[in-house]
Amino acid sequence: MKTLRKLIFGIILVAVIALAAYLGYRKMTLPQGESLFGLTVSRPLETQPTPMRIDAIRSIGQWEFLSIDDEEVIDTIRRRWLGSDDQLVHIYRGTLRLGIDFARLPDDWAMAVGDTVKVRLPEVGLLDPHFIDEARTKSFYESGRWSAADREAMYKRAYQKMLKACLTESNLQSAE
Repeated sequence: MKTLRKLIFGIILVAVIALAAYLGYRKMTLPQGESLFGLTVSRPLETQPTPMRIDAIRSIGQWEFLSIDDEEVIDTIRRRWLGSDDQLVHIYRGTLRLGIDFARLPDDWAMAVGDTVKVRLPEVGLLDPHFIDEARTKSFYESGRWSAADREAMYKRAYQKMLKACLTESNLQSAE
């Protein structure tokens, strides 16, 4: 009886060693957590992300978490000593989008420590700096002659006013 037990134990041991050698030779493993004849197979976590994996994650693009529509009225007056004043009033509309831009991932964005993966994502911020929709910008009132530089100065004022109104601490916390 003892000899039969030793023989069965030896056969099982040889089978397990042969299976491990076969899987190692083929560079294959069973999926983690699956069992084979009651034995659980697990493999260590691969710790080095390849450049192809990093590029694949960066190609996700952007995750938008908060979208803010804004409308700002910007006006300017040029006083004339003689005659009527020149006046220009525009209504600027835009959509500021807050979220994570995966193009800004640092090189060491993912690290594996044992069986844990630590990921550092970029800060939540403005996804597109060109948020003013020029097609929706309306000239509300215009009198006199205005140069392209005057209109550009108004655009910059509207841009700064929208940033100040929408990139508040509460909006950034809400997006986070």
